[in-house]
Amino acid sequence: MPLPVNLAVFISGGGSNLQSLIDAAKAGRLSAKIVLVVSSRADAFGLERARREGIDSVVYRAKDYPNPEEAEAELLKILEQYKVDFIALAGYMKMIPATVIKRFIDKITNIHPALLPKYGGKGMYGHFVHEAVLASRDKESGATVHLVDEIFDHGKILMQERVPVIPGDTPESLAERVLKVEHEIYPLALEQLIRGEFGNG
Repeated sequence: MPLPVNLAVFISGGGSNLQSLIDAAKAGRLSAKIVLVVSSRADAFGLERARREGIDSVVYRAKDYPNPEEAEAELLKILEQYKVDFIALAGYMKMIPATVIKRFIDKITNIHPALLPKYGGKGMYGHFVHEAVLASRDKESGATVHLVDEIFDHGKILMQERVPVIPGDTPESLAERVLKVEHEIYPLALEQLIRGEFGNG
């Protein structure tokens, strides 16, 4: 596949991981052109980040369509319109439809704010993850980049970076340290995936 690839980034909130991918692409550390930002919420600040960078964006909510089939068909149509090669989920809180996963097999990534597989699954996002780590008295947490399949937080792990849990940590203080690591490893893992450096299987 010729480089740079066309990348769509899916968001639901502030978009700080979107920003890390934008910055990496601009600096030449990510062989991708971010052609589209897809948000599940109209008030997501990540849409403002896209606007500032001149990146097209769309608010996509499955509930706005008469049925799931029409919603999925519209999403595929949008992605094809922008000739998207890879999809990066960056704080996206919705399940990716099976038809999209099949169309982009092994080309959809997600960043998770904990070490998988222990702290994954439905409901394990944001502060809930950090609260669970602290409640279990684990000595470390971290960030995980993984491929996306049809089960939440289940796909092949591409990269993990560990972050120590410090005595007195709150969900907020732990989240802050994990987020810094997310911003470091997401562009790195995505670059390796784009270049085919993870192999198959």
